[in-house]
Amino acid sequence: MNIHEYQAKSILKQFGVAVPEGIVIDDVDKAIEAAKEIQQKTGMDTWAVKAQIHAGGRGKGGGVKIAKSLEDVKQYASDILGMQLVTHQTGPEGKKVNKVLIEQGIYYPGESEIKEYYMSVLLNRDSGRNIIMYSTEGGMDIETVAEKTPHLIFKEEIDPRVGIQAYQARKVAFNLGLSGKAFKEMVKFVMALYAAYEKSDSSLFEINPVFKTSDDRVFAADAKVNLDDNALFRHKDYEAMRDTSEEDPAELEAGKYNLNFVKLDGNVGCMVNGAGLAMATMDIIKLAGGDPANFLDVGGTANAETVEAGFRIILKDPRVKAILINIFGGIVRCDRVAQGVVDAYKSIGTINVPVIVRLQGTNAKEGKELIDESGLKVYSAITLQEAADLVKKLV
Repeated sequence: MNIHEYQAKSILKQFGVAVPEGIVIDDVDKAIEAAKEIQQKTGMDTWAVKAQIHAGGRGKGGGVKIAKSLEDVKQYASDILGMQLVTHQTGPEGKKVNKVLIEQGIYYPGESEIKEYYMSVLLNRDSGRNIIMYSTEGGMDIETVAEKTPHLIFKEEIDPRVGIQAYQARKVAFNLGLSGKAFKEMVKFVMALYAAYEKSDSSLFEINPVFKTSDDRVFAADAKVNLDDNALFRHKDYEAMRDTSEEDPAELEAGKYNLNFVKLDGNVGCMVNGAGLAMATMDIIKLAGGDPANFLDVGGTANAETVEAGFRIILKDPRVKAILINIFGGIVRCDRVAQGVVDAYKSIGTINVPVIVRLQGTNAKEGKELIDESGLKVYSAITLQEAADLVKKLV
């Protein structure tokens, strides 16, 4: 589950990670009041005004501004709130900004002494260990750094059975070229960041940039956090942070029916039982000359209701030119799925794209007969090759 920057920073703060003072607002009239409150707490007379959306690249899209007066704060908040912010992660349609974070400025006098670093904590699935990835090149896209200057990316692996050790945090600070007070502050920052990642059951903490001020303080100037959905039952307060307005409506609807759905950019919708089979089905679609429009796993208990819900969700995508249903009858019987397809087709009414149903496994023959005798515009197949040939022919 993705959360906003201001929510991520509230989690970081709980574990002792230094973050700038900030107040989130959804009304321009509250901007100056928030800025004054921050000024009283920090003594700073500059502020950052930051759009809150689930996407990176906000600064390049005009969603982050540095205000040097209260008038600037109000003007920037007015400009950003309600804007359709387009970044490299939102697509050309952009995302509407419903909240703005007013935050203390951390560009103190002596700007020549400030530094920006990159740091993230995530799981290395190859080794089964957590990993801290960090770089001296903060504020940039880490993909660009990895491509052009890979020697500037460092990694520190941590055995989750033992946890992070102080010497590992010191190694991070040393590789970032720090000394004195800044070194000590970075060590403390790294230890707290790892604790926040581990105890919040997150799948990703990304801080870009980690900011060293001119007086050698270290802040999480930005924060991207992805919480593990499977662990949210342990964190009801984090679950309440979910902002459904930032999520894809089709994926939200799929969740109501316990369907695993991810929207893609192709032209062939697919409905499958099982994640592995879904991946293989998308490969089949590509090999047949199409592009998958989605990942949709209906699970092992598919019935008429879930099949109909899957149909409706897929058909909301105007780019879909055909639908491929690929079912392996192990737990679920193929004839039951076939009947569900027929019932769903009749319930929906008009489906203007061809539907290919490939059934294999328990009662596959009976399922194929149900499809063939339905009189509907549905094409049946038994083998993967038959399904692929139909996709190629119809798309």
